[in-house]
Amino acid sequence: MGINTGIEIIATLAGLLYIILLIRENIICWPFGIVGSLLSIYLFIDGKLYSEAFLYSYYVIMGAWGWMRWSQRNAAHENPVVRYGLPAHFTIILVSAAGALALGSFFSAYTDAHHPYIDAFTTTFSFAATYMEVKKVLETWVYWIALNLVSIWLYMDRSLDIYAALICVYAVMSVWGLVQWTRVYRGQQVVS
Repeated sequence: MGINTGIEIIATLAGLLYIILLIRENIICWPFGIVGSLLSIYLFIDGKLYSEAFLYSYYVIMGAWGWMRWSQRNAAHENPVVRYGLPAHFTIILVSAAGALALGSFFSAYTDAHHPYIDAFTTTFSFAATYMEVKKVLETWVYWIALNLVSIWLYMDRSLDIYAALICVYAVMSVWGLVQWTRVYRGQQVVS
């Protein structure tokens, strides 16, 4: 087993713990997400998936913010699951698509990136989904289901087979996350 495979396994385990704990709304999810993301940055640079490396750098920052935000809101007992309306989702999709086009164009012109537009699509929409995750927006899981399905192919194409398997698990867990957070949201509506 090479060093990259070992790093990929550790990052995968950290990622699995992250999503399980996130679905359960456990604040300890954030340190696991940060560690998994830091390890992933190296692997994506090595695999010439620069948008993914950039994305995982963003995950590290968002992980720190999520950890801090959830700590503050949990202490105040004010960390509910919320929903965004259609205008917000339209804006998110429009901005993410424009960002994907711009980022894909940049990586196509200035790097040796493989599949720069697909890589950019998963990157920009993941920015939005991660932001919604920190804010505990219910629909984040719908974005993740779609993103995970695209990412499976992208990772398999770059021979990141362990990551591809992880993303298969993430796709299934995203459905679980949607179901779980929907239950929490509905429970909040009954209480309020």
